[in-house]
Amino acid sequence: MTGPHDETLAILTTACAAVGLDPSGAEPIRLAENAVWRLPGGIVARITKAGQYQQTERELRLARWLSSQGLPVVRPLPGIDTPVTAAGRPVSFWEELPPHTNGTILDLAILIRQLHSLPLPDFPVGRLDPFVRIRDRIDAAVTLSDTDRDWLRNRLAELHSAWSSLPDGLPDCLVHGDAWTGNVARPLAGGPARLMDLERCSVGRPEWDLTSTAAKLTTTAVVSPQEYKEFCTLYGHDVLDWPGYDTMRAIRELRITTYAAQHAATNPTWHPEAQHRLHCLQGRNGPRPWKWTGIT
Repeated sequence: MTGPHDETLAILTTACAAVGLDPSGAEPIRLAENAVWRLPGGIVARITKAGQYQQTERELRLARWLSSQGLPVVRPLPGIDTPVTAAGRPVSFWEELPPHTNGTILDLAILIRQLHSLPLPDFPVGRLDPFVRIRDRIDAAVTLSDTDRDWLRNRLAELHSAWSSLPDGLPDCLVHGDAWTGNVARPLAGGPARLMDLERCSVGRPEWDLTSTAAKLTTTAVVSPQEYKEFCTLYGHDVLDWPGYDTMRAIRELRITTYAAQHAATNPTWHPEAQHRLHCLQGRNGPRPWKWTGIT
């Protein structure tokens, strides 16, 4: 049985042939739900899940538009405007970023404030769906018991209902959809940080982008109160003051718990962390904040 390395390398080779690129010397950067490969010549290839062609095409178009609006973002490779499909999976090509590290939450505050202030583009970008892939992740989480997976499905249904009745908040705008510091690149040589992974960029509630950082304070305490205060000052709003925050936090917690549970099915070393997160959501590990270990 081939693993994700060999499988996605074969897809990459086919896609490169279709656009006249040489895959020799390609190196994997990340092999997860989406596979990311580095090619010689400052090129990065991103292989998304099957059935995501339109979303990948939209992401490329959005990246070009956002760059034209002055927002520092990753940039598509010039001359390849649409994804290539190989083995049923869309492949997009991007300019490689210079050497960088993850951005800070202050970098993130500046970038999403700028993003949220932009006008909407003159092409459809879709509506924010905070529940995308969660049900698939639960179905794939075979290291969990049937009872636990049923609990997760019931929790998902509860949060669907809660999302539909959220109180009013900030006006809808263009949101990133997965706004955390892992999607911000800070160049080591200096210069502005850039926003990455625009797959979930869409129109929706700006509070969703703010919740990712707020949850790092209230759910896992990996952000200090002082850091969070500086984040709010830079952005200009504190989502903790909004009565809908608890619902958004719960959805975010469900997302990252089911992410761990899905990947535990292929990497059993992650199962204890997935089970721990689930027990936290079920109220079996005491009140927040909880200590969660990152899944890499």
